[in-house]
Amino acid sequence: MKAFTNQNPRTLDEAVSLAREALQAGQSVSFAGGGTDLLQLMKDRLVNRPGSGQPDVLVNLKTVDGLDEISSTAQGGMTIGGLTTLDTLTEHPVIRDQFTSLAEAAESVATPQIRNTGTVAGNVVQRPWCWYYRNDFPCYKAGGNQCFSVVGENQLHAIFGGGPSYIVHPSDLAPALVAHDATFRIVGPEGERILSGSDFFVLPSQDAEHENVLQDDEVLASITLAAPGDGVRSAYHKVMDREAWTHALASAAVLLDMNGDVCREARIVLGGVAPIPWRVPEAEGLLAGQRVTPELAREVGVAAVAGARPLSKNRYKVPLTRGVVERTVLALATSA
Repeated sequence: MKAFTNQNPRTLDEAVSLAREALQAGQSVSFAGGGTDLLQLMKDRLVNRPGSGQPDVLVNLKTVDGLDEISSTAQGGMTIGGLTTLDTLTEHPVIRDQFTSLAEAAESVATPQIRNTGTVAGNVVQRPWCWYYRNDFPCYKAGGNQCFSVVGENQLHAIFGGGPSYIVHPSDLAPALVAHDATFRIVGPEGERILSGSDFFVLPSQDAEHENVLQDDEVLASITLAAPGDGVRSAYHKVMDREAWTHALASAAVLLDMNGDVCREARIVLGGVAPIPWRVPEAEGLLAGQRVTPELAREVGVAAVAGARPLSKNRYKVPLTRGVVERTVLALATSA
């Protein structure tokens, strides 16, 4: 690992200014929060391509006060600082009660040790875990001009939204945040901007090298959740190929707005199957105004995978995803 300069700003404005100055001087920059994945990427020379793949300047966000706080908004929602740890998110009583799918998603990440260190922003903006990218192949994500998974080992790759890259978004939090219609506050040298999930995450067809709209000198500072209605309930279900320390083969964040046993509105967002958190409005529409029965839940599962386009070795994800959606919808609708 090459030598780098460590910067310890006291404010977000100072952090992004330091990043801008380094970039203007021709240096590469990375922001560090929990650092659970960044350090490995640096060791593997996968950060800040082209060049050595390692940053010249590391801006440490842990020295910025207030980025690890969860607070209530004036409208009854919650604002989650980007450096909030996953363990803190899991144990927060309001998050667990009112935004259950988000707490469950955080609880599903990796191991207790990683959840004690890993942050909300880090989980949301982490880089893909595609084995071609992680093993230094010159793919789209590494600045190259091809996706090796198309004709290669694609067991874990996308069945929705792929092309030209077929990575899957690795974040467990992202589907739950999109299901709860979260907004993302980005801070950069030019000021702040507030984006919805649909505007924050980008498909490979929009930008094959990146998974979100963050610029090199911008930080995901916080995420805000609006207060849910009285009948809203949510859940997150994740299927893995082993019990811990891995990402979803398929997952679903489901939010239902219930009036007794009738669903007024639904949001279903899939994880582990697309380059972004993948919402399925056709499946959601089947639930609106309906009493949720096993038969309807089965129809919803079928609709959720109607647009799937599997690759040669990941066709198993289609029935897996269908079952995840069906079981999660039915369990959530019939929960007390």
